[in-house]
Amino acid sequence: MTPLRQLASVCTVVAALLLGGCGGGGSPNDVHVGIEVGVAPTSGPDSFLLFPNPQVEPDGSLQTNTVAYSEAYYAAIDPANAKDTLAKWKAANGFDSGTGTQVTAVFGDLRDLGYGRRMTGRRNPDGTLAFFVENYIFNSGVAYGYSQLNLDAAIVRDPKSLLFVNAIEVSPGPSGGVSFAKFFNFNGSTGARDFALDLDGRGKKFMPGPCVTCHGGRGDALVPDATGKLQFARALNAVSDARGDVLGQLAPFEVDALDFSTTPGFTRADQEVALKALNKIVLCSYPLPADSVAPEDACRRPAGPAEWRGSAAALIKSAYGGDGLPNATYADNDIPFSWLAAGQSTLYRSVVATSCRMCHLLRGTGAQSDIDFATFDKFASFADRTRAHVLDRGNMPLAKAVFDAFYAAGSRRPEILANFLEDEGFTARDATGAVFRPGRPVADPGPDRAIGQGATRLSATDSLFANGYAWSIVTGPNGTVPAKGATLTNANTAQPVFNATLDGTYVLSLVVSNGATHSTAKTVTLVVDSTLVPLPSAVSFADIKALLQGGGGCTTCHSAGIVGVLRPPVSFRNEDHDGDASLYADVRGRVNFTELAASPLLRKPAGEHHAGGRSAGFDAGATPGQPARANYDLILDWILNGAPR
Repeated sequence: MTPLRQLASVCTVVAALLLGGCGGGGSPNDVHVGIEVGVAPTSGPDSFLLFPNPQVEPDGSLQTNTVAYSEAYYAAIDPANAKDTLAKWKAANGFDSGTGTQVTAVFGDLRDLGYGRRMTGRRNPDGTLAFFVENYIFNSGVAYGYSQLNLDAAIVRDPKSLLFVNAIEVSPGPSGGVSFAKFFNFNGSTGARDFALDLDGRGKKFMPGPCVTCHGGRGDALVPDATGKLQFARALNAVSDARGDVLGQLAPFEVDALDFSTTPGFTRADQEVALKALNKIVLCSYPLPADSVAPEDACRRPAGPAEWRGSAAALIKSAYGGDGLPNATYADNDIPFSWLAAGQSTLYRSVVATSCRMCHLLRGTGAQSDIDFATFDKFASFADRTRAHVLDRGNMPLAKAVFDAFYAAGSRRPEILANFLEDEGFTARDATGAVFRPGRPVADPGPDRAIGQGATRLSATDSLFANGYAWSIVTGPNGTVPAKGATLTNANTAQPVFNATLDGTYVLSLVVSNGATHSTAKTVTLVVDSTLVPLPSAVSFADIKALLQGGGGCTTCHSAGIVGVLRPPVSFRNEDHDGDASLYADVRGRVNFTELAASPLLRKPAGEHHAGGRSAGFDAGATPGQPARANYDLILDWILNGAPR
């Protein structure tokens, strides 16, 4: 079974389990949680190059990894199919026209994907930019992974080794306006545009995800237009205001991380001039957050107030000696001041620069750019998510080659990261002192919450690498042991039923297993309240809509109509959508059904990297059911109920 089919199979099985749990005889406290992205424990995750929030549909499918998503993307950026072949795309972007600046470099992609790559970029007289890259793997039917034979194949342009051609252009959308990055994939044999590609031998994944996950792009849910047809959402902070602008960016060429041939004409010394020229073209695509007199910045447009701030420009400039790019050769030797001041130069050079930096530098907004990891404080503020994604879930680093290098025999990266995480207060090693690695069972009994009396269906679906479950009631009201007034049915299943007849606080424990390997116990607190209104199963989208548009104050910023404010990407106003179904799709897209508590719809207003701080009623640290977290509880109940329309 291919990894992609395995992923679909896992999701289908879990979806069936959930639907079975929703069947006849359900109680008013039933909760129906999301789907865990499938994994292949014997060989690592199969979620490389998938968005961490892949927009899980009610049937368990991952919307961002479907042909419908790819079709909607190409319909947004090329509605007339004027660029549906490589030849047409090249012609439209002026390649070999004799005008503008065009340059080609050949190198081995040693770090990220393992290909031999022949990269050609150009800057046209009208300021538009375009790159295409031929990707070669020698004898690709045997294995993916870097070999100098791949580089040799790129040098001679061996047709048998050419897998596909990726292309990016920075140009106005179909309706004109400000240029933005658009991502294309073409078949290596036919030149026809493909909807999916296999970048790492783990199965095909659908465009634009395999490209934009590592190019700073967003994976928002599709939204229906007025006729019900699914289309790409508009990102409010995009200056283009165009559907299909996923806020992806061009990545710098990290020359020190590339491999080169000893063949004359293709050595590093031979390629330095071309690579610097390509980096200067990349730099032209970055918005400029402040006035600059540097000549290389003359081609950059001013940044919009809410968009990405061009953080990666600092990497290009420092590698070539600063403003003016005085150095002929690339040298990535600098460590940003904040990392030096924090005494974290080893963490930066050994972990962040090699495994995190490039994808993260291309992210962030004008309102809040913590995710770009440009400073140590920004990186440290994501310590909880670093632990979850790297050591638990194993979907970071997001590219297989980078992931493999991170965990390679003799690599010190896991130890260095573990030291940092422990300094930040997170457990990163097992009882023997070994650093945690993804693939071990991790228990997740769901978030703490308030429930009514009666039957409540629990769920361990968010647990990782698990096929065995053991639930128990630890304490009851006032810490009673054994707990009074509660029973647990089917305690050795993923979805047992907890039945409480007395109000009070109950603590439950979950241990999951995979064969003979057991997780550490994880507890969940359930506050039983017979006066709870509404019950979790009664919360509807109407309640969430009223909160977002009214008492929550969210539309103060989440609105396309505001002026002079750093707008976030998503609007919660009706008038910014094609009807209520479109608004619902946008809001549901802020729910992460692969990890419920990580949903932006919960974390952001609770103050997690939220430009406006914590919103009223979103104190996630308060006891469930208390007024201080009433709004948080309302959204949580809606999510636990499956986020119904």
